[in-house]
Amino acid sequence: MKILPDYEHMEYRDVYTCLLHRYRHILGLWQPDIGPYGGLLNVVVDGLFIIGWMYLPPHDPHVDDPMRFKPLFRIHLMERKSATVECMYGHKGPHNGHIQIVKKDEFSTKCNQTDHHRMSGGRQEEFRTWLREEWGRTLEDIFHEHMQELILMKFIYTSQYDNCLTYRRIYLPPSSPDDLLKPGLFKGTYGSHGLEIVMLSFHGKKAKGTKITGDPNIPAGQQTVEIDLAHPIQLPDIENLRNFNELSRIVLEVQEQVRREQQEEEEEGQDEEEGRSRQGDSQQAEQPAQKDDAGAEGTEAAGAAAAQESAPTSQPFVLPVGVISRNEDYPRTCRMCFYGTGLIAGHGFTSPERTPGIFILFDDDRFGFIWLELKSFSLYSRIKVSFQNAEAPSREAFDEMLKNIQSMTT
Repeated sequence: MKILPDYEHMEYRDVYTCLLHRYRHILGLWQPDIGPYGGLLNVVVDGLFIIGWMYLPPHDPHVDDPMRFKPLFRIHLMERKSATVECMYGHKGPHNGHIQIVKKDEFSTKCNQTDHHRMSGGRQEEFRTWLREEWGRTLEDIFHEHMQELILMKFIYTSQYDNCLTYRRIYLPPSSPDDLLKPGLFKGTYGSHGLEIVMLSFHGKKAKGTKITGDPNIPAGQQTVEIDLAHPIQLPDIENLRNFNELSRIVLEVQEQVRREQQEEEEEGQDEEEGRSRQGDSQQAEQPAQKDDAGAEGTEAAGAAAAQESAPTSQPFVLPVGVISRNEDYPRTCRMCFYGTGLIAGHGFTSPERTPGIFILFDDDRFGFIWLELKSFSLYSRIKVSFQNAEAPSREAFDEMLKNIQSMTT
């Protein structure tokens, strides 16, 4: 007979000592190490359980739909007042599992009964079930041969991790009143790869989109887009906007402007360094330089703020002819646009390079990015879930987290 938790005879001290205190370090947001694919795990306290929920994007291309989620494991107390770990993977119900807390920001899970993951129809039935859950369709519904290959590759790769997984902590990005929009997690369209999860964060005059889930071209952890908030772009009228060559000309002009400014900054930096070396390292010589740097940062911030204030509250928007979009139901008005770069690479993250593009702010919860070189459009929609225990203890801790998850796939 199956033993159920005897909740009535449990004392709060037992729950705290054996469950909450012991496993307190695994509460919060985590990224599983599944090669280039990554993922988003949220570990929460639910009554007398601790449950690990894997969050999945909605089915492609419905980027505005809510997130899907499924339990991967749970921890609870049995009558003997010891915590029991159960794996929730598969379709045969909870079964024996194990959790090892490697260190404060890393833990691993292991299934001790992987036969519960198998299906009577063998791998073919497992693949078709996974396909329905992951993509909401059958293989016969997917006519694009390259997309079929990518889907099969993902199934084969991720199936290797159904018995043991390692997770590393991630934080939600800190916010500031000066941010263009509230930072956080977004769902984005990535062509044949489907929908992926991206974290938008702000870093002075830059904004960065970091992949929390990824694909064989651009893995999880990599910076998929970077937005230059110091270089807004004024879109042409709606008829000229339909002309891809016209939009491309505008963006490439800004790219050249950015290149010149960076070159000038490097030359000025070299001149200042030479000047300091001639003057010596006296304290009096260093103080004016510090004031100049602060003044320059203030000028850049003021310039970005002025650009936001002078921009119209909304303007018509349409994708240029020839730009591919997975979702035709994109907004037809936008607030602002900025120059940006997007990361592209070959299969296996080979020959990565940053290429020019344009960031489009639609509203508080949606933005887009046009990849000029790919002639492709990605639409991003905010993940509206209130995650607990996910705040970074400091800006430095958040920046260090970003560097760590990027280094895992570099």
